[in-house]
Amino acid sequence: MVNRDVLRAEIKALVFDQYGTVVDMQGGLTAAVTDFLKDKGWDGEPHRFVTWWRRTHFENSMIDSLCQGSHTPYREIGQQAVSYVMDRCGFSYSADEAAWLVSEIERLKPFPEVIEALGRLAVTYKLAILSNGDVDMLDAAKPHIGFPFDHVISVQAAGHFKPHLSTYTKAGEIIGLAPENMLFVANHAFDCIGAKSCGIRTAFIDRRKRPFGHTLHQPDLVVADFKELADVLC
Repeated sequence: MVNRDVLRAEIKALVFDQYGTVVDMQGGLTAAVTDFLKDKGWDGEPHRFVTWWRRTHFENSMIDSLCQGSHTPYREIGQQAVSYVMDRCGFSYSADEAAWLVSEIERLKPFPEVIEALGRLAVTYKLAILSNGDVDMLDAAKPHIGFPFDHVISVQAAGHFKPHLSTYTKAGEIIGLAPENMLFVANHAFDCIGAKSCGIRTAFIDRRKRPFGHTLHQPDLVVADFKELADVLC
């Protein structure tokens, strides 16, 4: 890991993943689907439905990035993923219901300590979002997050989903900084690996207390939450 004094001296901007890092995706979507699944007569655990949905979405977005052709919107992949999961669960649903489930992503709330920590960090650093979400989804989420980031960047600008290297490169172009002057922050190892592989230092938010994994692209900083991130960098 990089010396923390070096990080404070060289980092000019923090770039955050949004879904699952800034906002509580697992908890928020679990709350959103609980009554819906009960009404459908599905007797499984709502949080497992959400995990299945998210994993399917991730797999489909990686396939999209690897295939030739134009970038598929996050919203479209999300509706395909949640529809597949409902098919596997064996209950009927409408296209409007699948669209509603995906729209709940736009209303997710930040983790409890996030806003205060961002306020501390904003005194010293530029703060940006780099998300796999579509531009309109990120715009719709802004009032539910309630923090004025300097940049909110969708991977639509690069035409690929993270962790494709072009997404992090494009973010650097938009923010106007070299890779060594940015710190990418995510709750997901794959996202940190993608950023680190193109020269951006990374911070792993280890909320779930899970090993990062055996990879050459280890994070430069591991913290429990945003409060600890601010404690280290401020």
